[in-house]
Amino acid sequence: MLPYMKRTTVKIPDELDARLRREAERRGATVSALTREALEQYLRGSRRLGAAAAGRSRHSDISERIEEILAEEGRGYLS
Repeated sequence: MLPYMKRTTVKIPDELDARLRREAERRGATVSALTREALEQYLRGSRRLGAAAAGRSRHSDISERIEEILAEEGRGYLS
């Protein structure tokens, strides 16, 4: 284990464990590497701003209110 890595134990159902191990084997990767990759992707995705999908909102004033919307979205991450 690399000196900058922290060991963490995660309890998962048997079915998820089996899927994880099959995918790691398919890719020729370790379970740890695949788990780190999945966590990185999940955590990166959970920080998206809700205003990023504003084009699909059916509101016609989004471009005029973008600063206000971004400020509102940003407050949720600072709390």
